[in-house]
Parts: sequence; C-alpha cells; structure tokens
Amino acid sequence: MGIPGSGLAKGLAVTLRTMTRKSHTAQYPDVQPELPPRTRGVIGLFEENCTVCMLCARECPDWCIYIDSHKETVPPAAPGGRERSRNVLDRFAIDFALCMYCGICIEVCPFDALFWSPEFEYAEEDIRDLTHERDKLRDWMWTVPAPPALDPRAEEPKEIGAARKAADKLAAAEATAAAEAAQAEAERASDADAGDGTNGPNGPNASDGTDASDRTDGSDGNGAAT
Repeated sequence: MGIPGSGLAKGLAVTLRTMTRKSHTAQYPDVQPELPPRTRGVIGLFEENCTVCMLCARECPDWCIYIDSHKETVPPAAPGGRERSRNVLDRFAIDFALCMYCGICIEVCPFDALFWSPEFEYAEEDIRDLTHERDKLRDWMWTVPAPPALDPRAEEPKEIGAARKAADKLAAAEATAAAEAAQAEAERASDADAGDGTNGPNGPNASDGTDASDRTDGSDGNGAAT
C-alpha cells in the first residue's frame, strides 16, 4: 500500500518541472507548421485516373463520397472494330463534415486516383460548405508530397520496366521509319538526276565520240580548212 498523498506529490512534481521550462509558442498562421509527409489532411483527386468504378463510394463507412457520371460511345480504334462505351465523370465530391479520415477510399482505389494531402486550412463558416467538389479536390492534388525514394537495392517496379520497354520500342520504330524515309528520299533524288538526261549519253554535255586530235582533214570542225 502506498503512502497516502504520494499521487498528489507526483502530480505536483510534474507541474513544477513543467513550470521551469521555457514555453514555446507556435506562431501560426504567420509560420506554417512542419507536418509529417504522411499527414492525413484532405483527399486530393487525380481525375484523369478515375474510371468511375464507384469502389471508393461503396467502401466509404460514412457514405460521404458523391459521384455522378454518364456514358459516352467511343468510336472503334481500328477500321472494322466495335464501338465501346466508357464512363465520363461529371461530379466527384467529398463531404468533409462526415469524413472520418480513415483512408479506406484511397486504399481501395485500383487506379491511383485518390491521394492524401497534408493541406488542412479548409475551415468554413457553414458546415454545408465542407462538401468540396472535384475542382477543389483537384487543386489539393498539387499539394500531395512526392512518394519516398525507393531502396537503391530494391528491384525496379514492373510498371516502370514495362513503360521503359514500350518507350524504347517506340523510339526504335521511329528511328527505323526515319531511316527508311531518308533512304527513299535519296533514291528518289538519284532517280530524278538520272532521268533528266543532263549527264546521260544524249545530254547536252555528251560527246560525239570524235576528238579534235582525230580530225585528219585539217578542218576546224565547221567545214573550214585551216
């Protein structure tokens, strides 16, 4: 059994130690706080990656994500192909008055369209204004910090390797096409030079096969005797 009043004494000791320390005041908003890179501030939307699969809205525990879309017909990519239909995003909004910042929507997104942003200055005077539309979510996307660097000893991600191979293949195809075009242009230029007859056997510079030294009749070539 402890000594009566020992708990009070310990609490007063903590208070006395704290009173002797120099206080530190955060000069906000003049000085912005240094937040950790993985701070859960708001959710940014990269709408180019959104396919309107609705996974984020279905998995949200608070049902605070609102998505509207419509279908459009896409013409075939090649002649004789079939037309396809795709979903076009019309509205993507998040009600941050209901959001509990669990991050489930970001984790379940299969196309990397949602990201955490450390932005936190989005207070509103009216709670109804905390429903932010896709334009605001897209603006927050540019405040998302860059991902941490990979371990230099780690293997290259498959996505990067596939993208590099595709880029190298495309560059090789372009170089081959340029070389073939240059060769075809050179062949056309050669055929044009040969076809105009300037250096051929019937051209203006062609010789009649008779040299001046071979003329034994003493004429100057015009019928006059020398």
